[in-house]
Amino acid sequence: MTPIRLISGFLTVGLWTLFSRIFGFVRDVAIAAYLGAGPVAEAFLIAFALPNMFRRFFAEGAFNMAFVPIFAKKLEQSEDALGFARNAAAALGMFLLGFSVLAHLAMPWLVMAMAYGFRGDERFDMAVLYGRIAFPYILFISLAALLSGVLNSIGRFAVAAAVPTLLNVVFIAALVLADWRDWPVGDALAWAVPVAGVAQLGALWWSAARAGFVIAPQWPRITPEMKRLLRIMGPAILAGGVVQINLLVGRQVASFFEGAVAWLSYADRLYQLPLGVVGIAIGVVLLPDLSRRLGNGDTAGGRWSFSRALEFSLALTLPSAVALMVIAGPIVSVLFERGQFGAADTAATALALAVYGAGLPAFVLQKVLQPLYFARHDTRRPFNYAVVAMVVNAVLAVGLAPVMGYIAAALATSVAGWVMVWQLWRGARPLGEAAQPDARFTRRLWRQVAASLAMGMALWALMLVLDPWLIQSGVRYLALAALILGGSVVYFVAGAVLGAFNLSDFRSALRRKSRG
Repeated sequence: MTPIRLISGFLTVGLWTLFSRIFGFVRDVAIAAYLGAGPVAEAFLIAFALPNMFRRFFAEGAFNMAFVPIFAKKLEQSEDALGFARNAAAALGMFLLGFSVLAHLAMPWLVMAMAYGFRGDERFDMAVLYGRIAFPYILFISLAALLSGVLNSIGRFAVAAAVPTLLNVVFIAALVLADWRDWPVGDALAWAVPVAGVAQLGALWWSAARAGFVIAPQWPRITPEMKRLLRIMGPAILAGGVVQINLLVGRQVASFFEGAVAWLSYADRLYQLPLGVVGIAIGVVLLPDLSRRLGNGDTAGGRWSFSRALEFSLALTLPSAVALMVIAGPIVSVLFERGQFGAADTAATALALAVYGAGLPAFVLQKVLQPLYFARHDTRRPFNYAVVAMVVNAVLAVGLAPVMGYIAAALATSVAGWVMVWQLWRGARPLGEAAQPDARFTRRLWRQVAASLAMGMALWALMLVLDPWLIQSGVRYLALAALILGGSVVYFVAGAVLGAFNLSDFRSALRRKSRG
């Protein structure tokens, strides 16, 4: 099999994810302008969160964390990888068909589980209706996630990384159509969800078929590999979805504060940009690479991949976290404050964004550390760690809500993220040399921290200088761009001077990517 080019893969996935998230911002800005933080917005956000949450448990979380290492090993050893993928797709599809029917019937209880505070007001009935329309998305997007795992395992990252853009394109089209035809915006958004799922699944099926992996419908068979897959999946359901569970607790707490569901959702979308561009890219590329290296007994290669993933992720995540904490106000104000989204909404969302920013490095590090376990088919220990993190999250979110209000949910999510990282790092010590960062990473880490702090001070100063322009409607986008560009220049200059990273690594990866 062709070896996976690690840094080039990170950049491919990261750049496409960035493109998708830009469209996501356009979508969220439009939703905020049409719906603000009102009841329709909150009902739709809860309804859309339901299939997404379960998708991350069953597909991107548990299923792919169990599926990819087995599939990658079969590829490496020239076994029947296609037959295994077809059988896995059949089993996943059958399970999700039944699950979708049950969810349709149980939707009122699912909405209460997500947002008990909606009970008794207009948001509840809308959320139930939108949830029933949107929930079939889980079937299409979960099968799409399996196909993404197939493509990622053979080193074809571009299509799988580009396909999420279709969701945002369909959403934007739905908003434009709703405005043109005078349709209810909430209804149009709800129907756009399953339509986008069909589009994403179709694009990935076509790409996988072109690569020689035609996933045709069949009746699932209980084989030794499927039994192993199911056995690994059990604990991985929680381990791979710990962030989603913590967000669920946060939404439940937020539902008791008017407008808080929308504030936290908009803040979540903003910090998901660097998390998606860096963290998801790292996880997508690192898991199949580690699985193939460790499956062949390449311990030194596994250590190199792990160390470069740590180095690359923190080089981009640390400055992102500092920026989210320092300039949260201008980011939210420029991107969202218009129409029904007012100054009070901006202040509340910016506070949540700053708190999420403090947890951003933890969320990304989880994406780097978890593949160390999953590549060895070890999902039980991450499961145990996730239980501890969930308890911490629930205790803080519920316990601090009477004192801190909705922001307790964001604080609990960030603290729980760091607790999870501490456990994963400590538990990785017995995993051998492949789980030990090399000297190059250790040498560069403190330099990355110093460069990020220098950027933070520069951002603070630039924000004070640009403040008059950041609130003027005609030039505020340019002012925000200048603010971000100025901070980025300071970071990269400071990083290069301090030796926090080597820009030639990125240039060589981009050259390989362009030749590929």
